[in-house]
Amino acid sequence: MILELDCGNSFIKWRVLYAQGAGCMVAGVVDSVVDLASALNGVAGLKLDHARLVSVRSDAETAELIDFLTRSFPVEVQSAEPATVLAGVQNGYYEFERLGLDRWLAILGAYHEADGACLVLDLGTAVTSDFVSAAGEHLGGFICPGMPLLRNQLRTHTRRIRYDDAAAEQALSTLRPGRSTVEAVERGCSLMLRGFVQTQLELAEGYWGSSFKVFLTGGDALLAKEMLPGALVMPDLIFVGLAIACPLP
Repeated sequence: MILELDCGNSFIKWRVLYAQGAGCMVAGVVDSVVDLASALNGVAGLKLDHARLVSVRSDAETAELIDFLTRSFPVEVQSAEPATVLAGVQNGYYEFERLGLDRWLAILGAYHEADGACLVLDLGTAVTSDFVSAAGEHLGGFICPGMPLLRNQLRTHTRRIRYDDAAAEQALSTLRPGRSTVEAVERGCSLMLRGFVQTQLELAEGYWGSSFKVFLTGGDALLAKEMLPGALVMPDLIFVGLAIACPLP
């Protein structure tokens, strides 16, 4: 069995694959190493042969996670690392090691799936976009706040904006002008996000016309799907890239 981990800023996504490409056995999302330990301990018959991860957390947090895995299971943990070139993709950052590893793996995964030019949109805590040419050249990208950051900033810095997540979800049932604070905030943030996505699409069309594929990933990917009906929604896109960056021995 193969354990894969995507350690983001807010959550740790994990999944256990059967060996030899036989599919996913179990998967989940947790907040911490303690919760991960509890989740893995609850998997009946878990016998890990390999483990690999990508982490954008601090070095100390990542080391703690790797230490937990090596103490708990008899496996060597492979950790994704930055690279200038990998699997036909040229890292586009001036300082290649400063491109977030989650973005890098999503780029690798998308290019592998597209086999050509692609636009990668990751809609999570932050929203990122990346442009990759048919020749595998990463042209760069953009970063802006995602829905969680947008709404939390307004809640934090505006005293009278107070509502819960259930109200937020209900408010997004339509994009008519809001007639309450929760509707105005949620729909306003959604429109900002849509504007960003539309601009990325226009930039990609300027580069490649219609000869490219769009990949959506991240927790809010479905918010952009109705704008981009031809896009491929791939929640596990980073895991596709992780398998490329950390192939099994």
